[in-house]
Amino acid sequence: MQAKNLDRALVWFRRDLRVDDQAALYHALRATRQVFCAFVLDTEILDALPRADRRVEFILQALARLDERLRALGGALIVRHGRADEEIPRLAAELGAQAVFANHDDEPQALARDARVGERLAAFGARLHSFKDHVIFERSELLTAAGKPYSVFTPYKNAWLRKVDEFFLRPYPVERHATALAAGPLARGVPALAEIGFTPAGLASALGADRADALFEDFLERIDRYHEARDFPAVKGPSYLSVHLRFGTVSIRRLARAAWQRAAAGERGAEVWLSELVWRDFYHQVMHHWPHAMSSAFRPEYDKIVWEQGPEAERRFGAWCRGETGYPLVDAAMRQLNTSGYMHNRLRMVTASFLIKDLGIDWRRGEAYFAEQLLDFDLAANNGGWQWAASSGCDAQPYFRIFNPVSQSEKFDPEGRFIKRYLPELAALPPKLVHAPWLAGTLLDPNYPPPLVAHEEARRRTLERYEVVKSRAVKT
Repeated sequence: MQAKNLDRALVWFRRDLRVDDQAALYHALRATRQVFCAFVLDTEILDALPRADRRVEFILQALARLDERLRALGGALIVRHGRADEEIPRLAAELGAQAVFANHDDEPQALARDARVGERLAAFGARLHSFKDHVIFERSELLTAAGKPYSVFTPYKNAWLRKVDEFFLRPYPVERHATALAAGPLARGVPALAEIGFTPAGLASALGADRADALFEDFLERIDRYHEARDFPAVKGPSYLSVHLRFGTVSIRRLARAAWQRAAAGERGAEVWLSELVWRDFYHQVMHHWPHAMSSAFRPEYDKIVWEQGPEAERRFGAWCRGETGYPLVDAAMRQLNTSGYMHNRLRMVTASFLIKDLGIDWRRGEAYFAEQLLDFDLAANNGGWQWAASSGCDAQPYFRIFNPVSQSEKFDPEGRFIKRYLPELAALPPKLVHAPWLAGTLLDPNYPPPLVAHEEARRRTLERYEVVKSRAVKT
């Protein structure tokens, strides 16, 4: 039931760190005489992170900008540091709020947290109201003719495109109702890193929380070439907006609306980029309907695979993490991740395939490493990508499709420009040798490692490893 005619309410910001086109904020402002705004630096999440984490820096930047925008409209941001399931009910009680407004978060841990918050609010007569904001279509908004969720992307995408229209893409006019915003003495600004026990991690200014508008404007000038440029890591092809979508510093409706309108006008690049945004919705509805897939194989039979273990597997996993596998494209990608918190999408597929199908290491270990390192880490998308590479997910690549790290390198970084940016020890090699430097003889810098495995032999072992799911995989 829609809340209305409230005296006081609290808007709880989570993964939606903006004022413009923000669903929960809009609904709270329309329903309430006085609206307070808050964010909790949740120790249940933060305590598990390293003390230098780029994401924490990004969040504090985003909070400072959010506070600035709210103050310009007559409000302010209350920032608390503690367990969110304790701080939000406590703050709501302090403010005398009759309701807390938030946007949906379908991650299993977040759903459990929200349930606890709802129970604690109910204890003093308040309610938790939540809204769709992070995706265009969520949960059960798109179902098959039989009333079941989609587990294959293409029919999901077709249903998405049939249903989408101006209604689903229109922005929420927050500023029109901003007179209800309230500040008060509890809003004391955004804490510094040191105040919450963190140290600088070196967040690149190009990835900062205030960059969403500039990045989007820049991307729109080259979106018509997106389908041609997106797979080449040395080229400025992607939008670089994934971190802003993750933390909600830009509205998904704004991005999807621009892509949808341009795709309707026949722009191929916009059509392909829109498809990527649909993939994002797809993985979020998978998480909602099949939460087991967030910790185990979407297809249970793939949990029967026996992965490499022991000292040699540990050594190889460490080399993969450090970017020391002896395969240049894999190593350059991992070093890009480790130094910036970003990895090009094509390279996410290449590095995942290498870990799983060349090294024979459980995909969950790679997923967890990406979760630690990626600035744009999103559980649904990260899990979906890793299970796609492992062939264990819904609509994943067939188990027998195994990326060749050399041919991938030759195809998507033909001149070795990306490789040499992150592997200076290979800078002197000509393009024909930079993809397979073990053939370079005395030209090869001795500091660059030999290949951990021979790809063809690794491929053979992978096909054997996947025999336990072969009969089922062929049928599906």
